[in-house]
Amino acid sequence: MADLMEKGWEVQRRVEERLKRMGKGKYGRILKMARKPTPDEFSKVIIITGIGLVAVGALGFAIYYVMRYGGSFFTSLFG
Repeated sequence: MADLMEKGWEVQRRVEERLKRMGKGKYGRILKMARKPTPDEFSKVIIITGIGLVAVGALGFAIYYVMRYGGSFFTSLFG
């Protein structure tokens, strides 16, 4: 039982050491500058992301459609 407690305390010490160093590493400055986006910024990001998803999906569907049904068109055209 005591051995289990010592392991628990050791894990706790390691976690605390990592959290102490978090603001001082490579990403410390970025984490200090980060802030919560305003509702307007968040809605713009959501809209732009949605437009990108629709565009990528439409492009993928167009490529699928051409590969699936375009073969006979190209063979009759150049055939």
